[in-house]
This record gives sequence, C-alpha cells and structure tokens, in this order.
Amino acid sequence: MIDPMRGVRGVFAAVLVLEAIVVLLALLVLPKFGEGATPLGVGIISGLALLMIVAAGVQRRSWGLPFALALQVAAIACGLLVPALGVMGAVFALVWVGLLLMRRDVAQKMERGELPAQLVEKQQEREASDLPEQ
Repeated sequence: MIDPMRGVRGVFAAVLVLEAIVVLLALLVLPKFGEGATPLGVGIISGLALLMIVAAGVQRRSWGLPFALALQVAAIACGLLVPALGVMGAVFALVWVGLLLMRRDVAQKMERGELPAQLVEKQQEREASDLPEQ
C-alpha cells in the first residue's frame, strides 16, 4: 500500500524550501533596518535559510518535523533583525498549523480506512472474492 504520509512529508519539504527563499529575500531589506547588513545579521539569516533547506531534505526522518517546527520559532525570532521577517515567520507558522491539521486528518482517515487508496483496495478485494472459482 502507498504511504500517504510520504505525500504529507513532501508538502512539508516544499513549504520549507519556499520559506527558505522568503528568508533569503530578507537579505534585501536587512540594510534598511537598525545597523544594516552586519556580518552577524547576514550570517544568521543565511544560516536559517540553509537549515530550512536541510530540514526539507530530512523530513523522512523521525526528527524532521520537530526540526522544522523549531526553525519556525527561529524565523519568528529573526524578527528582531528584520521586523518583516518576524511577520513572515508568523505567517509561515500559521501555514504550519494548517499543515499539522492536514496531517492529523490524513492520519485519522488512514486509521479508519477511508483514504481513496484504501477504499479502492477494499473494492478490489471484494471483486476478487466475488469471482467464481474454476
């Protein structure tokens, strides 16, 4: 049977890559805030984006999701460097809440056997058992 959580993890990875792009775009506005583009600020933002890309690649691991969620906290905390990045971190945190709700719904449907692949499999088993034996 197909693992439906594999698709969910793929969505998690895609969101992390998109978020890394948004974080890197914050480097364009960093010079306009506070002390500007300090080496520390550039390093923190670049490091966060790099870690998000790494997190996208490790979503199949058991610690992949907690790692991604920890990076959401870090993205919001980066709002101290670039306030717009903090706002975007909060927006992506809401996206992650939606993703976690989706994951919960898929898990519940999988447990009840209501996923489309499970229903097709049950239908095929019923049809196979209805065939007359020769």
